[in-house]
Amino acid sequence: METKQKFLSFNLGIRDQAVISLQHITEVLQVSLTEICVVPQMPSCVLGIYSWRGEMLWLVDLEEMLGYPPVPQGANLITKMMVIVLENDGKYLGLMVRQLSDIEWLDAQKIKTPSEDLFYPAMKPFLQGYLTNGAEQMIFFLDAMAIIKSSMWENHN
Repeated sequence: METKQKFLSFNLGIRDQAVISLQHITEVLQVSLTEICVVPQMPSCVLGIYSWRGEMLWLVDLEEMLGYPPVPQGANLITKMMVIVLENDGKYLGLMVRQLSDIEWLDAQKIKTPSEDLFYPAMKPFLQGYLTNGAEQMIFFLDAMAIIKSSMWENHN
């Protein structure tokens, strides 16, 4: 039985790689940091609001949310960042990432359960598991639904 699914892969931090299932991704776009409207009183990983298709799209620095150093500190303001737009029940959330890699077919049945000490504690609620590829590099499977439903912005959306 074929258990492979399509995932969008992208970089996290300097060396890590993560994937999100394509079934929850609506669109991928480039956003310049100057186009983001900052919203006060939000967690630091929430970059602000971006005007998208006539709607207000919340943008989140995925790396900072997962415990990595925040992206924009190393980027200048004209840098275009990649945003992965997730959708669930008509609610949208934009995840800002450094760089997209590829669309990959991965076998979801081979996902290993994460052990406590391997990952940033901040990552735990959003991690479905991981795989190691041929190069012994870890690929993190992120849970799109857990990210969208996070209490960090659920109350504001």
